[in-house]
Amino acid sequence: MEDKKKRYEELVRQLNSASQAYYGGKEELMSNYEWDALFDELSKLEEETGYILPDSPTQNTGYEEEGNGEREAHEFQALSLAKTKQVSELEKWAEDKDIWLSWKLDGLTLVLTYDNGKLTKILTRGNGTVGTNITYLKNAIMDIPLKIKNKGHMVVRGEATISYTDFELINAMIEDDDEKYANPRNLASGTLSLDDPEKVKERHVHFNAFTLVYTEADMNSWGARMDYLEKEGFRVIEREKCNAQQLSEVIDRWTGKVESGEMDIPVDGLVICYDDTEYAASGSVTGHHATRAGYAFKWQDVSAKSELLYVEWSCAASTISPVAVFEPVQLEGTTVSRASLCNISEMERLGIGKKCTLEVIKANKIIPKCIAVTQAEGEFEVPGVCPVCGAVTEIHVSEKSKTKTLHCSNPDCSAKHGKKFTRFVSKSGMDIDGLSIQTMLKFMNEGFISTFSDIYHLSQHEDEITSMEGFGRKSFDNMIKAIEKSRNVHPVNFIYALCIPMIGVDAGKKIVAAVGFEGFLNRLREGIGFEDVDGIGPEKSGSAVEWYRNEKNRESLEMLLKEVNIEKVDIAVKEGGACEGLTFVITGDVHYYKNRDEFKAYVESAGGKVTGSVTSKTNFLVNNDVNSTSSKNRKAKELGVPIISEDEFVERFGNN
Repeated sequence: MEDKKKRYEELVRQLNSASQAYYGGKEELMSNYEWDALFDELSKLEEETGYILPDSPTQNTGYEEEGNGEREAHEFQALSLAKTKQVSELEKWAEDKDIWLSWKLDGLTLVLTYDNGKLTKILTRGNGTVGTNITYLKNAIMDIPLKIKNKGHMVVRGEATISYTDFELINAMIEDDDEKYANPRNLASGTLSLDDPEKVKERHVHFNAFTLVYTEADMNSWGARMDYLEKEGFRVIEREKCNAQQLSEVIDRWTGKVESGEMDIPVDGLVICYDDTEYAASGSVTGHHATRAGYAFKWQDVSAKSELLYVEWSCAASTISPVAVFEPVQLEGTTVSRASLCNISEMERLGIGKKCTLEVIKANKIIPKCIAVTQAEGEFEVPGVCPVCGAVTEIHVSEKSKTKTLHCSNPDCSAKHGKKFTRFVSKSGMDIDGLSIQTMLKFMNEGFISTFSDIYHLSQHEDEITSMEGFGRKSFDNMIKAIEKSRNVHPVNFIYALCIPMIGVDAGKKIVAAVGFEGFLNRLREGIGFEDVDGIGPEKSGSAVEWYRNEKNRESLEMLLKEVNIEKVDIAVKEGGACEGLTFVITGDVHYYKNRDEFKAYVESAGGKVTGSVTSKTNFLVNNDVNSTSSKNRKAKELGVPIISEDEFVERFGNN
């Protein structure tokens, strides 16, 4: 009995430490797979011994997140849901009632309060009883309506999430390994503890409503409540109505969506709830969950064993990360042959050898992960040179976590400049669709790209690229088409794509309007600068001149000029233009102009100004849906700003 108690206490300590890191946006201490296994062992020991500590994970709903807001009590306690991995238990729970199936999103739960049609409070879930007030981030979190039609008291619960796409992009841009995030949920939690709303906004956190906790309106159907939230402007969780007899088939179908890889939003299971909200609220509270509030379903983790073939080392930002390449195995309906090993410390923890047998799972049915190693022979080798530039590598040991990571010693290694390549291919730059930072880093590691101009020669690597995992013929052809299309480029977009510090789109417009593109090149080559250009000044001018003095930048520019055709354009601002002195906001789709950038360019060429938000200084809001109830239309009506369509704009302010 004493041995079981000791083991139990150790499990409580381990699980609580892992949960605190998980909920606090810190470095992940264990995978979900490992946590679930230990939690199941803990639950079994509680059953066997009757020994239950107050701080056991079975008795808690969560942990208070770190953050700068004040702690506040929840108006309605945010209890956790009971979980199971057995469909039969869900069927039994469903009884003969109508139920709804939805995703168990893997993010950070938030609770929103509205009064008199306005958002008044945002609380994190915290420990379920007390959360952190982060209302100061209301403009930074996407899909949170600031105003609604409901004029009464309303409380909405939902999940703040970051997509896998944004997670990978953000992590790729973080050079310090101690600052990288383990998964999208970890990133969402860390992001919402920041005190700078602008930094939060950059990370594209989305709010997904999953429960209308309280409303004064008479609605006893969960489905009707979700429909109501959609009409109020919320992004509402995907859902499907069914019953116990249909449940198994519906779960299989929804699981297939995850296994197929079509889910960009992170999920770690499914949730069922009763449609009858009155019945759901009538249950009792057991432990830390309400018995009828809902039931969470977590997938059984399926593992497979395979032989390690070799370890591939890939450079991204400043880190060279190991990836296990093994004999292909079937896992969760797909063929898997690669899994990240994270860093040197994780390889040592697992016991990776030169030869070994790996046990692999797909975490949340998506991300391949190595969880165990057997029959290891020999020691793994750490490369002495960077796979991208060939420079000597260095092993860094983090002061905070003591994690060992491998780094490239060359400050000019092209893989360290992911932000520049991302800016180069962006819509404001060369507008090359299909070249994500992840794809470019792959190409860098293969030696296909080291400078911007190399992008225009990717067709030379057709055979290698089309044989890459996840990159077939169609993807390759679409990428090459986008690259070829970008060869004809507007001078302002080209200047932006060069990544000259302090020279963005607006500065590029002013320079081209004043001296033309040839003048831009000549002034750089002669070291004259642009101090005399209105709105540039000595700091920006000096930055451009200093950039050109760097030999690598000069070479990069000259090589690019051989690959592209700079369009002949006249973007000089016309004095006395039709839009002179007027400020416009442009929203929604456009049809007369090619896109909103072209629309904006016309307004500026005619002496006007385009801003992103409606204020008392706005003269016109242009929206083809004049009667829309969007936030910008509502704001314009409040301030008395005229709302006109694109056709009305052209009629009043011309088009040339």
